[in-house]
Amino acid sequence: MNKRKLGNSELWVSELGLGCMSIGTEEKGARAIIEAALEEGINYFDTADLYDFGENEKIVGTALKEVRDKVIIASKVGNRWKSDKSGWSWDPSKSYIKEAVKQSLKRLGTDYIDLYQLHGGTIEDEIDDVIEAFEELKAEGLIRYYGLSSIRPNVIREYVQKSQTVSVMMQYSILDRRAEEETLPFLHEHGVSVVTRGPLAKGLLTDKILEKVSQKGYQDYSQEELLIVLPALKDKLAGDRSFTEIALQYNLAHPAVASVIAGASSPEQVRANARAINSLSLTEAEIALIKTISKTTLYKEHR
Repeated sequence: MNKRKLGNSELWVSELGLGCMSIGTEEKGARAIIEAALEEGINYFDTADLYDFGENEKIVGTALKEVRDKVIIASKVGNRWKSDKSGWSWDPSKSYIKEAVKQSLKRLGTDYIDLYQLHGGTIEDEIDDVIEAFEELKAEGLIRYYGLSSIRPNVIREYVQKSQTVSVMMQYSILDRRAEEETLPFLHEHGVSVVTRGPLAKGLLTDKILEKVSQKGYQDYSQEELLIVLPALKDKLAGDRSFTEIALQYNLAHPAVASVIAGASSPEQVRANARAINSLSLTEAEIALIKTISKTTLYKEHR
């Protein structure tokens, strides 16, 4: 599998990363998913202290222990579970970040985290303190690089302009192109890589599209609009290709994107996503067609 450089770091990440949140808590099944990812050439594994009350980090760390020097582990910090585990609160304080990383390292069974990401963020946060915490963790050798997981343009600008952040993780797909106009060009210009999540839009951008359309719609799309746009995309673009190929290749086509993070609940899903990533890139004409079909002005005309 091809790899791309993550920002100005020394990390080369596989074009497909495994989003570990969906691997479950049954260790045998989770390990099978991770092993399938390794077999497919995936070297980028994304987890967070929030997932399954930290159990996800334990499973990921155990499964990757024998190949630790060959993989890139990314985790996240900032969401603090309540003592009774009934929910969590946002805590981006320097003291919490520096304590939380120690717990993540312990659960992962490793001496360092390759990419440590702030799991959210608001413009009201003490951003300078967050950056200071990450810089100190780098100096101490507990993390190699740090990044941000956010879709907020104002927050992203602050971190890019003030810090050595190497990546921004954000939701991005054919059905969620909010970042295209402003954020993606800004990050590309500043040499900060994008790691995309939600590329399949909760299964809407797969060959089971009509099974996944709910009455709630998706993002700015109503149910009615999805029932028009999705078949149009598939009919005009898929052909002999799977809709998953189209969706993942659309993300990879943007020059700011380094890796596409996709979850999987079975080894078969991992392999299907890997095939899609290793397939032919989209042509400029196909990309232009996708942008045309997914515009509000077009699909509303077809009601």
